[in-house]
Amino acid sequence: MFSKSRINEPGPGTREGEAPKTAEPSYAPAAGTDSRPAAPKSKPPASILSSDLTVTGNLKTTGDIQVEGTVEGDIRAHLLTVGEGATIRGECMADDVVVNGRIVGRVRGLKVRLTSTARVEGDIIHKTIAIESGAHFEGSVQRQEDPLNAGASGSGTASGTAKRAAAPANSAPKAEANEA
Repeated sequence: MFSKSRINEPGPGTREGEAPKTAEPSYAPAAGTDSRPAAPKSKPPASILSSDLTVTGNLKTTGDIQVEGTVEGDIRAHLLTVGEGATIRGECMADDVVVNGRIVGRVRGLKVRLTSTARVEGDIIHKTIAIESGAHFEGSVQRQEDPLNAGASGSGTASGTAKRAAAPANSAPKAEANEA
């Protein structure tokens, strides 16, 4: 019924020099490239920090980061995935944050998801949040319409709370009395 040789031959309804009509996409891969269709702006793959890697310093990207090792510093990304064996000590800020491992520090994200293996010690500022059964979380949760930009200057309840906690004991009652 079907044979391989007839697939590539022009059909009876095509003229000489006219390409046969097929259901295949109309792109042609360039020489030396893979055969995936070219997107207008192809998204680079996620940067993966392996489990044997320890990074001291801040990380910033417009792309995605998957952390399997240890990071001591702040992370800013589009999508941040924290692996089960990973530990991050610092502020994590991303559009989407998926936590399977441990974060010690503030988490800011439009969508924040703590899986059953997550351990977070710090405040979470989010637009939407999902916490699975079994996740360990110690800190405060605050919903904001724009958690990536709001409160970055130190105004806001979560950042104000953190600063009061770090302030000397004699100045803490004054700050709370002014807010009341």
